Amino acid sequence: MTLTAKQLVRPEIAGIKAYHVADASGLIKLDAMENPYALPSALRAELGQCLADVAINRYPDPHGGGLKDELKAAFDIPASASVLLGNGSDEIITLIAQALARPGAVMLALEPSFVMYRMNALFSGLQYVGVPLNVDFSLDLPALLAAIATHQPAMVFLSYPNNPTGPQFSREQVLAVLDAAPGLVVVDEAYQAFASDSLMDLAGSRPNLLVMRTLSKLGLAGLRLGYAAGCAEWIDELDKVRPPYNINVLTQAAARFALRHLAVFMQQAQTLRDERQRLLQALRQYSALTAFDSQANFVTIRVPDAAELFAFLKKNGILIKNLHGSHPLLDNCLRLTVGSPDENTAVLAALAGYFA
Repeated sequence: MTLTAKQLVRPEIAGIKAYHVADASGLIKLDAMENPYALPSALRAELGQCLADVAINRYPDPHGGGLKDELKAAFDIPASASVLLGNGSDEIITLIAQALARPGAVMLALEPSFVMYRMNALFSGLQYVGVPLNVDFSLDLPALLAAIATHQPAMVFLSYPNNPTGPQFSREQVLAVLDAAPGLVVVDEAYQAFASDSLMDLAGSRPNLLVMRTLSKLGLAGLRLGYAAGCAEWIDELDKVRPPYNINVLTQAAARFALRHLAVFMQQAQTLRDERQRLLQALRQYSALTAFDSQANFVTIRVPDAAELFAFLKKNGILIKNLHGSHPLLDNCLRLTVGSPDENTAVLAALAGYFA
């Protein structure tokens, strides 16, 4: 007798749904924290020639072809730190979970935060402990330290700044977690280009710190390139579970090209930071709406009826993220990616109509 998928697949996997990506066809796409700017036309021909010369008939350099050193130079990664490359930071989360998934091991993270922490704990058979944020999305440090003391986690994930809420916890709070944690502390800096602080200066010097980043939010989401920096002892162990050819030749070449033109992307990030402030100031004019502080390229809001406003904006050609139902602290919350000035103006015009 041939067994069915339902009989063979682990019940905890069979009981969940696949990650949903909404269809944004024909809509202003503000649901996925992407950079809204296409590659400037002046750079497209140069990138095309760069990629045309890549030997796609050969496997990629398993060590990144010099990309690690270029990332260190571009983003001021300390010389003492080693670097791991991932197919997006998603893969790095997976590698960490796989490497540390001993029987009984605990992954600890904040709630609400990036859903892939909890999902990777499930995939790898780790025990997962979520520590709720305060109602204003600030960090409840006493509760977090108490959970660390109780559960002795093998790893702690801290999104810095936090997705999907927006605020950045204080540096002192993160250092307190580093001091208290018995295992690895992963500081996820996916939104560092829009934030006011980074722990990267400590990578390689704090033995249990791993700083994780991605190029996705800078305008390179399609490349799927993430990286992590930390002490060689940790990077060497994680590298053992990394697929040897996880960064393809086109991504390696395109990433090196982008780093040569990093100033273009950093200027776009500055524009998005300015637009974030414009959005926050405009949103806070509505008494029925709460707009939370953000150090990322999105703004999270709470409204009287999230489903109604989500549907209204979609009807008006704008796709955002409905967070309602994903966590009790996110009741009636929506997340708006910071778009281009024209896109943000369209959002504000639609909201003016809705709240009129």
